[in-house]
Amino acid sequence: MAPNTKTGLLFVLPALSVVAFVLVIPVGQAFVYSLTPGFDDPPGWFTFNHYLNLWEDVTFLESLYNTSLFTVVTIPAELIIGLTIAVMLNKKFRLRGLVRVAILFPWALPTALNAIMWRWMFNSEFGIINALLMQIGMIEQPLNWLGKDPLAMIAMMCVSTWKTSSFMALLLLAGLQMIPKDLYESGKIDGTTGWSEFRYITLPMLKPAIVVALLLRTMDAFRVFELPFNLTDGGPVNSTETVSLYAYRVIFDYVEFNYGSSIVIVQFLIIMAMSLIYIRSLKTESS
Repeated sequence: MAPNTKTGLLFVLPALSVVAFVLVIPVGQAFVYSLTPGFDDPPGWFTFNHYLNLWEDVTFLESLYNTSLFTVVTIPAELIIGLTIAVMLNKKFRLRGLVRVAILFPWALPTALNAIMWRWMFNSEFGIINALLMQIGMIEQPLNWLGKDPLAMIAMMCVSTWKTSSFMALLLLAGLQMIPKDLYESGKIDGTTGWSEFRYITLPMLKPAIVVALLLRTMDAFRVFELPFNLTDGGPVNSTETVSLYAYRVIFDYVEFNYGSSIVIVQFLIIMAMSLIYIRSLKTESS
């Protein structure tokens, strides 16, 4: 092994140790628990009954559908809003630094605090959302946002988009600042302005940053827990129950560690598969 390689390994060894301690060991332990027979299973060393039972569990299938729907809707919305904000913040104007800090305010707030704040805003009797909608004539009577399907899911999607679009904008803004200014100057010579400049220069050069932003946000959205836990508690009638929230209930409320571990492992595998797809597309773009 080359001396430079040994030196590099020594530098990354502390980080790898932390990753192994907080990620690899718990995931491995959860995988072992998921294969361990429960109280109702016949005795044995290992069993796949927990994984087989998942696909007959209506609540798990509902939570998987809710999580997938939440991810599919919020990620494109966050990308469009975040990209718009990033392009605006990349331009020069007065108080640009202050505006950049203000944009990050929703993302900087803890998710639990955001959820509690929006829960009061969506309150059917005292919430400001209903008051504003009635003021402008969009509704005639207050809506039960958090107690009716599909309004509860719509409300949760709106809160998530409001909070994390600024994070998406931050990642994309960093990508915009890496684009050489010479490209825009050359484009102006060729007559590209406005939409054509964005389409043929900004967007192609920004694709790696977009893929990274989508990867991070998709992983985060598919394991969403704090938002439904504090905003809707999975209701009404499991319409906002996510995989993470259901796994939490199974493990800590029902005290079924083996079955709950199988839910966690399935969620982990889905996130890993999505991550590999994004990473593959990133390598394709760079090649």
